[in-house]
Amino acid sequence: MRILALTVDLDDTLWPVLPALERADLEVDAWLRRHHPEVARRWPVPAMRALRARVAAERPDLAHDFTAQRHLTMRQAFAACGIAEAPVEALWEIYFAARNRVDLYPDSLAALQRLAARLPLASLTNGNADLARIGIHAHFRHHVCARDAGWPKPDPRIFLAAAERLGAAPAQVLHAGDDPELDVLGARAAGLRTAWINRARHPWPAALGAPPDLDLPNLAALADWLEAHAAD
Repeated sequence: MRILALTVDLDDTLWPVLPALERADLEVDAWLRRHHPEVARRWPVPAMRALRARVAAERPDLAHDFTAQRHLTMRQAFAACGIAEAPVEALWEIYFAARNRVDLYPDSLAALQRLAARLPLASLTNGNADLARIGIHAHFRHHVCARDAGWPKPDPRIFLAAAERLGAAPAQVLHAGDDPELDVLGARAAGLRTAWINRARHPWPAALGAPPDLDLPNLAALADWLEAHAAD
């Protein structure tokens, strides 16, 4: 397959996201305990997570916007404590800073450097990672996120928007990501080629149909494959 550009998922493809999300929740909770102990007592971390899940379920129109979901969660948490004005911006900065203190997988940075030296890259994510804060923005020509695009993966439209930004036909773009449904099925439905970054080496779920074009153990293996097939 002739590949002219790449789209790359972020969370759990370039770094494990759960440690950062857990740290972010704990830092928000610590701030609440210092400044709004009544809110912290009413909404400890498990209860706050449950409230956010409820907000997400009640507001499917915000499925593409995790930031808006979290802002609304905070407003509802404070309102339940009789506080009309939640310090949303302060809480968001605490959360956002901690959420972007990620630890890249050992292969990710060198692989990104190799990939970006060969083809234009666009990040493609449902999340709200900040590439500049993380320190990897220089490797990407474009950053396409669900919040800005208006559609979350696996909606084909977000993949098509990324291909357009990259100036390539969908069939000339290879999408790399860890999630079989969000990344592989979504990209395939949009006509992109697919690389499953399958670090745990799981078997492909048969219920999802045909396997991806590539099933790779990490991003370094993707760089190896591209270098080996540069003339294809």
